Amino acid sequence: MRKTKKCQEKTAEMQDGTKRYPLSLHRVLAYQPRIAADDGGYSVASIVNHGRPMHDKTASKRCELLKIDGRLVEIKIKLNPRARRPIVKVNPSNGEVSVIVPSPRALEHALRFVRGEADWIAHQLACVPPPVLLQPGARIPLRGTDHKIVPGDGRTTRLDEPARVIRVGGRLEHAPRRLIDFLKCEARRDFETRVLAYSAQIGVHPRRIVLRDTRSRWGSCSAARYLSFSWRLVLAPPFVLDYVAAHETAHLREMNHGPKFWALVRDLIGDVERPQDWLRQNGAGLHRYRDLR
Repeated sequence: MRKTKKCQEKTAEMQDGTKRYPLSLHRVLAYQPRIAADDGGYSVASIVNHGRPMHDKTASKRCELLKIDGRLVEIKIKLNPRARRPIVKVNPSNGEVSVIVPSPRALEHALRFVRGEADWIAHQLACVPPPVLLQPGARIPLRGTDHKIVPGDGRTTRLDEPARVIRVGGRLEHAPRRLIDFLKCEARRDFETRVLAYSAQIGVHPRRIVLRDTRSRWGSCSAARYLSFSWRLVLAPPFVLDYVAAHETAHLREMNHGPKFWALVRDLIGDVERPQDWLRQNGAGLHRYRDLR
C-alpha cells in the first residue's frame, strides 16, 4: 500500500495511553486489539491496552522533567532497539509517563514529540484514578460490590457479606498484607470453581492454576497447560472473571484465536463483548488498590 505524506505524518492515539509517531494511516486504521503469546501459549487481553504488550528490555534509562499543566512531571526515557519509532506511554494505573526510543539518536526527536504532546499527556494524567490504600477505613469492590474494610477480632480475616464488610484481624500494620492474602484466597476459589466447570465441558483439564499480580495481562495459558490469572479480577463483577476464566480454559483446547476458539468461548459463557468492554473501560482502575509499600 502506497503511503501519502499525510499518512506518514499521522499520529495514533492508542487505547493504553500510548502515542506513536510517525505512524501510517494504514496502520492506524488496521490496528486491532490482539492477544499476546507467553511461554508458548496465549494470554487474555493486555491490562493496559487489551492488546499485545511491548517487551521492553531496556538497555539504558534516564529521566527528564517536563512541565505539564503547571506541574513538573517525570518522563522516563527507555531505550529499546526493537522499537521501530518513538512511543509515548502514560500508565493508566499509576500515571507513569515514559517514552521508548529505538536508539540514542532518536532521543532528541522523541523529547520534542513529548513536549508537543503536553496537553495530551495532561489529559491522560487527569484520567488516572487516585490510589486507594488497602487498610481499615477504605472501601473496595469485592466481586464488583462495594465493601468496607474494618478492624476485626482475632488474627483472621473474614467476610461479613450481609453487612458488606471485610473484617481484618491482627495488628494494624499487617492489615494490607492480610487483606491481600484474603483477596487472593477468594480469587483462587472463584477461578478454581469456574475452570473446573469449564474444563469439564471441553474435556481438557489444566495441570496447574496460578495467581499473580501482573500489569500486562489478566490471564494466560501456557503450552504446558498452566493457567495464570490476576487475583485483582476478584474485584471485578463476576461476569468479567467468568470471561477471563473461560478464555484461558478454551486455550487448553484451541491454542489460537481463530473462529473455533471464539466459538468455544461463546459456548462456555455466551456474551464476550460485555466483559471485554468492561475491561477496556475499567480494567486499569483495578490497580488503584494498593498496599502501603
